[in-house]
Amino acid sequence: MESGNFGTLMRGAYVQTFPPQIELVTEGDRSDFLHIVVEGTVEMLASWDNRDTTMAIVRPLGTFILAATIRDAPYLMSARTMEKSRLVLIPSEDVRDTFERDSDFARAVVAELAQCYRASIKNTKNLKLRSSLERLANYILRQQIESEGARVFELDIEKRRLASILGMTAENLSRAIKTLQPYGVKIEGSRVTVSNQKSLLDLAKPTPLIDDPTC
Repeated sequence: MESGNFGTLMRGAYVQTFPPQIELVTEGDRSDFLHIVVEGTVEMLASWDNRDTTMAIVRPLGTFILAATIRDAPYLMSARTMEKSRLVLIPSEDVRDTFERDSDFARAVVAELAQCYRASIKNTKNLKLRSSLERLANYILRQQIESEGARVFELDIEKRRLASILGMTAENLSRAIKTLQPYGVKIEGSRVTVSNQKSLLDLAKPTPLIDDPTC
């Protein structure tokens, strides 16, 4: 974007550090700020009829919630810090004004929204087309890739949140973890050991049209 427009956009922005377990935005409220996570981790949640679920985990450098900001619409999710986190908050009105004024910024926003839309479609396909065991197997494979192919690595979130993201109960996740053992996967606490890569791949059947975040 043009440097002058960037300066104008950032004039009303500020950086703030939040402790763990602080609710940053509330589902149903109007979008006052675009949030950018520069340090820490933020959990995106949704609720209905006394039930709640983890929708996504946002890490640096990630934003939320861009669609609500651009449309001046209510948040469809709440956001809560998982650990001490540092965020940049940009007034939503300034984001919309810059979107109208700066074509390069507008194209970047559209590209980001398109990526988020495709990620949402992939997540829906993952939930609707795969069994809970297959969803867990593919999650393990993605974590392994992020760990540079290591045979032993740590889960990036606690099991309760992992179950929610995968559309499972904690009990179902526990059963799925045990069912993975014959496929060469052992999970103890947060530590994952993959001893039979081929067997895990045969079970998971990963595809770029669901599992590749860059596709």
